[in-house]
Parts: sequence; C-alpha cells; structure tokens
Amino acid sequence: MKIVLVADHAYINGGQAKVVVESALGLAARGHAVTVFAAVGPADPRLAEAGVAVVLTGQTDVTRTTSLARFGVQWLWNRPAAVQLRDLLAGLDPRESVVHVHGWAKALSPAIGPVLRSCGLPVVFTMHEYYLACPNGGFYDYRAEAVCTRRPGSLSCIGRNCDSRGYARKLMRVGRHALMQETGLPESPHAIITISRLQREAIAPYLPRDVPYIDVANPVDALPLGPKPSVEPLGDFVFVGRISPEKGPLLFAEAARRAGVRAVFVGDGPQAAEIAARYPEAEMLGWKDPAEVKARMRAARALVFPSVWFEGQPLTVLESLAMGTPVIVSDVCAGREAVEDGVSGLWFRSGDADSLAAALHRLGDAATVRAMAAAAYDLFWADPLTLDRHLDGLEGVYAGVLQAGPAALPRAVQAPAAAGLGAALN
Repeated sequence: MKIVLVADHAYINGGQAKVVVESALGLAARGHAVTVFAAVGPADPRLAEAGVAVVLTGQTDVTRTTSLARFGVQWLWNRPAAVQLRDLLAGLDPRESVVHVHGWAKALSPAIGPVLRSCGLPVVFTMHEYYLACPNGGFYDYRAEAVCTRRPGSLSCIGRNCDSRGYARKLMRVGRHALMQETGLPESPHAIITISRLQREAIAPYLPRDVPYIDVANPVDALPLGPKPSVEPLGDFVFVGRISPEKGPLLFAEAARRAGVRAVFVGDGPQAAEIAARYPEAEMLGWKDPAEVKARMRAARALVFPSVWFEGQPLTVLESLAMGTPVIVSDVCAGREAVEDGVSGLWFRSGDADSLAAALHRLGDAATVRAMAAAAYDLFWADPLTLDRHLDGLEGVYAGVLQAGPAALPRAVQAPAAAGLGAALN
C-alpha cells in the first residue's frame, strides 16, 4: 500500500508525533510505501534512513509562535499546506493508497478539509484528541480546571472563557471551529481510529453517525523486564509528564501532603513553579532522559496519574504497568481502562484530594504494594500493546477502506447515539 501520514510535526515532541514516527517506520519495514506530510520539522532522521518520504511545508506551530496575531492566518487557514497536500495526493492511485490523518490543529489548520474531501482517496483519522468536536480540543475548562459539560459551539460554550490564556483566544478557537465545520473536515474520514472506549463515547455524538469506529491502541514502548524482584523499600509516589492544569499535578501535591507522603514530579510545565512554591516538600526533578524516566517508574511505589480531562490513552499509565508498577489513576480519564481497581492499582474520584490521599495511604502497606505490582506486570504482559499489534490493526483498517468501505473494516464499532459521556456533554 501507499500510505500518507498527515501530522503537524515530523519529529517526536509528544505522544501523538511519537505514534506517527513509530508507525511510519514500522509500516515501511513491512514493505509499504510511506510518506509523512507535516508542517513542522526537522524530520526525525530515522525516517529517511528507513526509506520514508517526508514532505515538509517548513512552517511553525501554535506553541512556537511569539505572536498569535502574526500566526493567526496560518492557524485559521493554512493555504500553502493545503496546496502542497493536494499536489501530493493528486498523483496517488485510490485502489492502493490511503491517507491517515493524525494531527492538524497545531499547524496544518482546517484548510486540509476540502483537500481530503475531494482527493478521491480513502481517509482515516486517529483521534488523539477532540478538535473535530471541541474548539479547545479537550472538553476541558481551563478556568474551572474540570471537564467541560457544555455542548461545543452552543451559546453557553461561546460565552464561557475556558481557554488557558484568555477569552480573545477562546473566540478565535470558536471561529476556527465554525470554519472547520463549514469546510467539512469532520465529514472527511471514511473510518475513525479510537484509542479508548471513553474517547469514542465522548466524541461520537458530534461526528457523522455513519462513520465506523475501530479501536487500534497505540503501541507501548516497554520491554518485559520480569516482575519486580522486590518492593522494599516501597519507593516514591511519582508523577511523570507535563506539569499543567489538565494533568492534575496540584491535586497530587495537595493529596500527598494530606497523606503525609512525598510527591515526586518528573517533568516540567506551567504549574511547576507554583507547586515548588506552595509545596516545598515535593521533589521537582524536571525532564529526564527516557532511560532515567523508566528507571524512576520501575523503582516507584506507584505512578500517580491525576488527569482531570478525557485523556484518550495515557501511555505513561501503560508503561508503568508494563514495568510492574501499580497506578493510581483518576476515574475521569481513559487510563482507568487499563487499571483494575484494587488489583493492579487504584481509581480515585477525579478532582478529589481526599479520595487521592486515601489511595496514597492505602499503598502504605507493603503486602498490598507487592500484590499490585505483580498483578500490574502480569496483566499487561498477558496481552501487551506492542508495535506489531498496532501495525496489524492499522493494516486491517487500511485494507478495509481500500476493499469495500465500512463492511470490510475489522472490529468495526458504529458510533453510538448520544449516550454515555456523549450524553453528558449535550
């Protein structure tokens, strides 16, 4: 097959781009002709080494710009990217070619929508976030630091300043969202790949009901090191990732204080300084290289994942379980789907510091930690989320959209009616 992966970035700067790069390398190794189309470089050098073609527009993204006013034209309607994508797709045979969109909201913009709808090729989307349904991409209110229950685009949504930076930016997001809907980007996929049940339930009510949904979990970068030889000493409670409001780091710091344990943070972000000032007993380690992060997770008593938004498939949770480290996870994010409450970790009520403190206190018992550590390792490696499993899933989806549309898709799950989490957002 000829596969075009569409993304904002051609290098690894987060989980989404990591999946793009790793799947490109894996698909190329299986003999497919792979092209990565992205706005922001430089490209990961491994792509060229593996024979993956890379087409870069040579642009920046919303996180790098120093002036949203200057960047606004690209952010709203990136015409140069749309033209280059149209030219790239024009030469492809629809009988053997698939377009797989991973990201567009940081740099490519809704301008790719008309290109995807008119290219004549089967189009697949992976839902790494919720930009096709929600103006800020997360069903999350940054001001309230909680899940947003307003219907996207409603008067209630438009009137609420939920943006992390200010209401003017929120209105720009609303305008771009309306533009995206008018240009048909949400209607362009022939199939949507989701990475958790929670994610599918949250987004399905806002997309066309006839689009099939297929679960293809992202791969987890882990090796079977064997169960932990010991949990003595018990180790630290560790947070790994971006220290920003939607991840719940302040909640962890407060719960740790109430439980009388130390909170350890591996990572950085906009709330790091506030935590250091308000909770001087917390240990702030900053970003570490991947090997040290894994070593910290392996040695931890538990990973604490207090995310307060509908996070789709937190890879950190899965990596922790793969290393035999239990996880204390918020019940509002999809990380809970990987954790058996009371077996391989604990769930706590999202946003509730006392509930999280109780979970921390429960893991003060060595026998409990030992049992959960063994279960975490055994349950993950009984059915591991490997790269090969991920690639098998992608090939099945691609073959389905090429052969006969939705009827040929593997494990197709039709979009539910407004139910579950979707109903809560109406």
